[in-house]
Parts: sequence; structure tokens; C-alpha cells
Amino acid sequence: MKNPWVIVGLVTVILFGGAIWYSSSATEKNNEGVVATELVKGNPDATVTLVEYSDFQCPACASFQPVMEEIMNQYGDRLRFEYKHYPLPIHPYAQQAAIAAEAAGQQGKFFEYHDALFKNQQEWSTAVAPGSLFVKYADELGLDVETFRRHQKSSILRDEVRADLSEARELGLTSTPTFFLNGEKMEIATFEDFIMQIAMAVDPEGTAAAMASSSASSTAPATTEGEAEVKFGF
Repeated sequence: MKNPWVIVGLVTVILFGGAIWYSSSATEKNNEGVVATELVKGNPDATVTLVEYSDFQCPACASFQPVMEEIMNQYGDRLRFEYKHYPLPIHPYAQQAAIAAEAAGQQGKFFEYHDALFKNQQEWSTAVAPGSLFVKYADELGLDVETFRRHQKSSILRDEVRADLSEARELGLTSTPTFFLNGEKMEIATFEDFIMQIAMAVDPEGTAAAMASSSASSTAPATTEGEAEVKFGF
């Protein structure tokens, strides 16, 4: 009779080898067609670059979303905007949301999904398990849901999110959102201050003239016909 421990050992080796093969096969399938890309919108060749380190579950980040929309509407043709992930550990679903957005990005809809996550932040961030909601948002954007589900498990996309996170930590960032304008960390007091700094970088002469005009009109006793009101904010 053969030694039973030898048989047990052989079975263990076979099962262990099978598990490794299955895991490798599943990883390969989940990564199929996945291409790591920079998350950029606006003018990719613009001389002014704005980089945001953000967390989809962060309320402050969500509050900046309409401000960013206004900025891109005004300066998108002269501004290169890049989004980077900084999912904070205090937000349990932030990394999952980031990977879901990356998965949407594989179908060309990162920023559309980015907007949906911020718009519906209260819904998914308070859910017991937000996975089904992430799939719902993908479906509402017209994505191939099966491909989206598969890419949510991609090790390449998971590593992309982790790489951004490591970069943020190396920079010493402690909060979200954090912005860098042409490589310099921005110090922001108000939304208007944020918009003004970007306006000055994109169009310094025009912004300075608008500020001067606004200052002059604010001290005048009345606004004469034909003058335009200048606003930098909401």
C-alpha cells in the first residue's frame, strides 16, 4: 500500500498548481484589452497644466466638481487638466470607485463616469455594497456592462490607482482635493480665488484688465450703458 501522505502531498500540489493556473488565467482575462492611460481633458498641448489629486468619496472634492466644469467651459481650449487618484483610507469605497472610473475609462468614458460618481456620491457612499450602483452608472452611460465588470477586476487598473496614491503620498499630500498649477501646489482660500489663479495663468493680460475694469465699476456711482459685468465665480 502506498504511503497515504505521499498521495495527500500529490493532491495538494495538484490543487495548489491548479489554483495558481486559474488565478493567472482569470487575471489575464480581466486585463485583456486594458491600456493604462493618462486621465486628461481640455487641450493636451496647452502650456498651462492643472493637476488634481482627488477622492471620489470626498465631499469637498464633490463640491469642486461644478467649479471645475465652469473652468473647463471657460478655459478648456487653453488648459490641460489631469485627474489623479488619491483615495483616502477614511473612505472605505473610494478605491473601489476609482477603479470603476478607470474601467469606464477603458471605454472612453472616464470623465463622464467621474461626473456620475460625484453627482451620486451621497447614494453610493452610504450604500451597504456600492458595487451594483457602480454597474448601474456604467449602464446609464451606455457602456458594455460585461466588459466594465471584467475591467473592474483588472490588476493593471488597480495598480494605476495605487501608483497615483503612492505619488500623492510621496508629495506629502494630506488632503483632497489638492491642485497643482504648472507644477506648483495651489493655496486656495475660496472658489473665486481658485478660478482667479487659473484665469491669471491662462490669460494674465485679459484677466488683469477685467479685474481693473471690475474694480473701477465697483467704485463708480452707477453702471453706464454698454458696460459688461465681470464675474469670477458663482
